[in-house]
Amino acid sequence: MHSLTLDPDNFDEVTAALSSPRWVVACLCAAWCGTCGSYRATFDELAARHPDKLFVWIDIEDRADVVGELDIENFPTLLIQRQDQVAFFGTVLPDPNLTHRLVLAQAEQSADELAALTAASAERRQWHRECDLRALLGG
Repeated sequence: MHSLTLDPDNFDEVTAALSSPRWVVACLCAAWCGTCGSYRATFDELAARHPDKLFVWIDIEDRADVVGELDIENFPTLLIQRQDQVAFFGTVLPDPNLTHRLVLAQAEQSADELAALTAASAERRQWHRECDLRALLGG
């Protein structure tokens, strides 16, 4: 399975998937970014390696209505989330092995461990408040 690109045609599908216990890995990029353009193939390969997770590609300019308030410092930025718990939000190197390990490490967390991590630092509490893709999509 390849990643989905969030667009008006699949908005409901992505919103429904976010309400499940399935992990979501979202890449927040921009069409004009050369790094993002080359990272897209890597992101699709990662989606194929993790068919149990939903991989969503979000162009922050095309979908500013959804993610316009997120503080994206650089590209690519990943958002990894399970239900309403944001496990990771930040810029990553466009390296498939690093991203693969990051996804595996987050998915190994139990619900209780993830909840404890969400509350563990001011930065993670901010992710929970401001970066919840489910809330941003109105789910």
